[in-house]
Amino acid sequence: MWLPTSLRPSILSDVPELIEVESYADAARMVVGRTIATVDAHDGLYLKRTNRVELEAALSGAVVTRVRRIGKLMLIDTDNATLGVHFGMTGRIIVDGDAPIDHLEYSSHRSDPAWIRFALGFSDGGRLAINDPRRLGGVELDPDEDRLGPDATTLVDDAALADRLTGRRAVKAVLLDQRRVAGLGNLLVDEILWRCGIAPTRPVDELTAADIGSLREGIIETIDELRARGGSHTGDLQESRSPGAVCPRDGAAIRHETVGGRSTYWCPQHQH
Repeated sequence: MWLPTSLRPSILSDVPELIEVESYADAARMVVGRTIATVDAHDGLYLKRTNRVELEAALSGAVVTRVRRIGKLMLIDTDNATLGVHFGMTGRIIVDGDAPIDHLEYSSHRSDPAWIRFALGFSDGGRLAINDPRRLGGVELDPDEDRLGPDATTLVDDAALADRLTGRRAVKAVLLDQRRVAGLGNLLVDEILWRCGIAPTRPVDELTAADIGSLREGIIETIDELRARGGSHTGDLQESRSPGAVCPRDGAAIRHETVGGRSTYWCPQHQH
């Protein structure tokens, strides 16, 4: 099923995170039951741990049986193999000429046919294509799903999250580690921590049981709310992600620094 127009991040979105990739998977589910007639894998740099010959052999003539998502990874299951699609920072999906997301925040607003890095053609004439201007994504056959942690939406209790939050690293760095929790990106993590009042620099082994509970609830509630709004870029903190901005909650100066290798915005007034 496609997302209703009012819920699609169709105007602007951040780097594809869990919310955006779920909209891609929703669009891709339109091809379930179709037979793959052609495999366009002309861009060798976009093929990860595979090559054109292997992709054509595994996918040509196969029937798509399911489309699913783990974190930021979209998986297209067929009756012969599974295709894993990583969208990177600038990857978008186009199904039968329609795109659930028009453009991304850190990508070009143009649409150039030369940016089609991979495509599947179907026997009914339809097509699923990946448009990626900066070529930061990629496709692979039968990806190792065990290398990813549990999807962020499946953390059903505090103990499940606590098991993922170990060591001395900053909590933001751990939440961004897809081996720990899959699907959370830079904008979502900043928004979640801002809402929960937890400093992104705080070591995870200093989090209390109450912090863990607040964080788990914050992850689920933030994902649900921003999904309904239309994407990761719709958070309350988003407009304050600029030098000199103030916290929309308490008016304190927003701090900007690098945490876990990522540009981070947070409020030292209420995040501890």
